[in-house]
Amino acid sequence: MMRYIAIAGASGFVGQALQNTLVNVVVLHRDDSVEILTEKLKYVEVVINLAGAPIVKRWNEAYKEVLISSRVETTKKLVSAIEKSNVSYFISTSAIGIYPNDKSYNEFCTEYADDFLAKLCTEWEEVALGCTKPTAILRFGVVLGKEGGALSKMLLPFRLGLGGNIDNGKMMTSWIQIDDLMSIYHFLIDTKETGIFNAVTPHPVDNAIFTKALGKALNRPTLLPLPKQILKLIYGEASCALIDSKEVYPKRLTDKGFKFRYPEINEALEHCIGR
Repeated sequence: MMRYIAIAGASGFVGQALQNTLVNVVVLHRDDSVEILTEKLKYVEVVINLAGAPIVKRWNEAYKEVLISSRVETTKKLVSAIEKSNVSYFISTSAIGIYPNDKSYNEFCTEYADDFLAKLCTEWEEVALGCTKPTAILRFGVVLGKEGGALSKMLLPFRLGLGGNIDNGKMMTSWIQIDDLMSIYHFLIDTKETGIFNAVTPHPVDNAIFTKALGKALNRPTLLPLPKQILKLIYGEASCALIDSKEVYPKRLTDKGFKFRYPEINEALEHCIGR
């Protein structure tokens, strides 16, 4: 019997990339009831959960509820449907925003930040790990690909020569090239490894190095610094997703033998840009 892979959150940047690398995909929707989800999962072997409203948008209390509901409540429904199905493996999502700033962390560290984003990730993970089927959680860093995500928003100002460091350029960026992220999913689907995995390169960089690498890939100057206060004015509390310093390493992936195709920022950005 043909087996299928189901994706919740298939319309997003990562979800669309996954659909291009997988066959026999079943698309799950946020407003599907548990009964509809259970029916859709009838012949599904693996479920990938990417559901969640965009983080980089100005938060108010109402939008914070949307962020929670679109992740936590959607995952609760998904887990309930998985428990009633023949699904054999579940891959859910989280983010490295769960870790505090200004220290280095891997999956074996249990110190978490005390802000809204970290608490959201913690609750999201707890619901996913409540699934009795074998479960893995990918904590995303900054996902780089020109078709979407953070990089697509940076390209225009950098191409216009308006790019530069954020503040003093010292904030650490833990990132992953989209093709490597796709390879991580295929690695997990093949191996059925469980637990927490940081979906980041082994080589995080500070913002100054990232900025210089992007300018080089685009052959553009990077002379105009962007003060943190500007991002705080635009995004408010949500600016933490853009300006927090996260130095995170994928120890469990490397320990399991996963090989990154684009571990260094220069080659990763050049590949994204198409050079």
